[in-house]
Amino acid sequence: MEHIIDQLARRAGVDPAAYRRVFYETAGDRRRLAVLDELCLKAGWGTALEPGWARGLAIHEAFGTIVGQVAEVRLVDGRPIVRRVVAVVDCGIVIASDQIAAQMEGSIGFGLSAALHGAITLKDGIVQETNFDRYLVLRMNEMPVVETHIIASTSRPTGMGEPGVPPIAPAVANAMLALTGQPTSHLPFLDGNARSNADLSSQS
Repeated sequence: MEHIIDQLARRAGVDPAAYRRVFYETAGDRRRLAVLDELCLKAGWGTALEPGWARGLAIHEAFGTIVGQVAEVRLVDGRPIVRRVVAVVDCGIVIASDQIAAQMEGSIGFGLSAALHGAITLKDGIVQETNFDRYLVLRMNEMPVVETHIIASTSRPTGMGEPGVPPIAPAVANAMLALTGQPTSHLPFLDGNARSNADLSSQS
């Protein structure tokens, strides 16, 4: 859904953050507006990046928690390289801010692993990814810097285990859309050849 929103914004000729702001304001969704505004501020949305880099954003609610993420991405031989992710969280009253940051970092690593590599393939009815030599997970050199910012709140605490996972794939896809003008229609982003090449290069 968040990737579709960016495609609609692109067709309308409107900045993706501004496009979302209209929806949130119309719905009177103050929580999402606060997350969006803080996300744009902390990520430097609208400021220039070096040539070849682009930002993509996504906002999602899960278990009562709203998470926004901006990913900075470039493409190398069609492969997305994510160097930085800025995350903003509204999870109600904060109990342990360090654990919230740790959950966000882990969630982004988990989500990127699925978005880049997480394919299960069958040949003659047999799963081919029988171990981690074939089922790739995110390598340390692929993990971006993650900055987590927490919205101050007096509302009841909400979930913080999984809410950081869903936004990262569309945030990266939206950055790729900004770079190429082409939407992403499948996960993982990398095809089998790209995954194999990535595995070989990580071992070399």
